[in-house]
Amino acid sequence: MKSLDYSLKKRYRVERSHLASYVGSGSVDVLSTPSLISFMEDACKTLAEMFIEQSKVTVGTHIDVYHVSPAMLGDEVEIEAKVLSIKGKKLEFFIQAWSGNTLIGYGIHERAVVEPSRFKSEGRVINKSNS
Repeated sequence: MKSLDYSLKKRYRVERSHLASYVGSGSVDVLSTPSLISFMEDACKTLAEMFIEQSKVTVGTHIDVYHVSPAMLGDEVEIEAKVLSIKGKKLEFFIQAWSGNTLIGYGIHERAVVEPSRFKSEGRVINKSNS
């Protein structure tokens, strides 16, 4: 891994399955916070894949997000992800979400670089060392 000058912009369309009323996190037809976080994690994962070893993957370990404005069904949401730090196997990102010119969310996300073999197909950890 080289410099910290890694950034990415990725776009998502708000679909019915992303609405708070659909996922059960609220009763209104706006982008749900869980869906916003999913967009953010996906953008950070995609960014990490651009510079980690090809034999490795990343897993989310922490997220701290502020969801400050709504996005509506059909809106395009652009996620901007930037690497803040790389400390060993730990990656830290700053993320912002925009709908047009409106900031809808921002936060910090951490991911860990791991060997895919640490996980069984059903997702259970088989080697808890270095956790």
